Amino acid sequence: MRNKTIAILALFISFFEVQAQSRTISTVAPLLLINSDARSAGMGDVGVATSSDASAVYHNSAKMAFNTSEYTAGFNYTPWLQNLVDGLFIGGGSMVNRINERSAWGANVRFFSLGKIELFDEQAASLGTENPSELTVAGSYALKLSDYFSMGVALRYIRSDISIKSLDTPISAINGFGVDISGYYLSPEKNYGSFNGRVRAGFNFSNLGPKVSYTFGNENFIPSRMRLGAGFDFIMDDYNTIGLTFETSKLLVPTPPITDKETGEVISGKDNNVGWVEGIFQSFGDAPDGFSEEMEEFTWALGAEYLYNNDFALRAGYFHESENKGNRQYFTLGGGLKAKSFNIDLSYLMNTSDVNNPLEKTLRFSLSFDLGDIYENF
Repeated sequence: MRNKTIAILALFISFFEVQAQSRTISTVAPLLLINSDARSAGMGDVGVATSSDASAVYHNSAKMAFNTSEYTAGFNYTPWLQNLVDGLFIGGGSMVNRINERSAWGANVRFFSLGKIELFDEQAASLGTENPSELTVAGSYALKLSDYFSMGVALRYIRSDISIKSLDTPISAINGFGVDISGYYLSPEKNYGSFNGRVRAGFNFSNLGPKVSYTFGNENFIPSRMRLGAGFDFIMDDYNTIGLTFETSKLLVPTPPITDKETGEVISGKDNNVGWVEGIFQSFGDAPDGFSEEMEEFTWALGAEYLYNNDFALRAGYFHESENKGNRQYFTLGGGLKAKSFNIDLSYLMNTSDVNNPLEKTLRFSLSFDLGDIYENF
């Protein structure tokens, strides 16, 4: 059991870590980068420029000012590494409250459980039970600056405790915080001849915050990230709508340089042992192979959503990451049903990369409830 536990934790820590032959950017607290929202997950994990829903606090807080219900509450559940071990999951809940015609607030709690792990020594004597986990708690506010554009801000508390105390490891729990700054644009509906349409666009600079440390004297970056997206809704008639959304993202974390193995001197690139603010700006121009490698650090995704009478949804998407920067590549499928104020969404991931994906062949579930008054955005 001890070896299995260490293997699971190593897999958990290394999911976003550096591979020996590449320069994948390494960060801590992977929960911040794992999407557990089933609606977004069914569309290739796009979410910064989609319409507002219960998960707006995670994807783009500015969307909350365009929420069509006075209150929206949501819950989600995602199994993790289900092909390897039982009991690992990501779960969470969120709330969006549109206060008036121009503003809204929201809250979000997410929890990553690595399950209860029973430890034994070589003589089969119990060493106790551990429950490694991660937790984030966020609060956000959004304000419309015009009829078509809003901005949002969120403050997020981050806790990651993956230590195995009974094994006397040097790993300790980390506590940190991050700030999100986001914007969202939703155009008025316009006629394009045989159909109506509207444009959507959004950005989110998320998890902007100081470095943290699992071990004494070894500071690590949290996954600060820039997300940019745009989309268009083809409103065919009163019942049928097709939405297409494109999104690109980049970690705002310095790229590891190429160094001399003996002296540690930087041969190519820039020293990544810098503060978190300097690291954000440095991340746009420090790749050892120059501009071509900088472009490899951008992921991209394309998602599609078909809505029938806003009661039934079919979704599909694709996500792509460079082979040299993690090599996550996959297709997704999803669907949703709405009955009065109740919504249920499901998604499924199909891996297309040589690198194993912990969410491969996994169903993600989300439930949400729309309550209170209905707002007409225009």
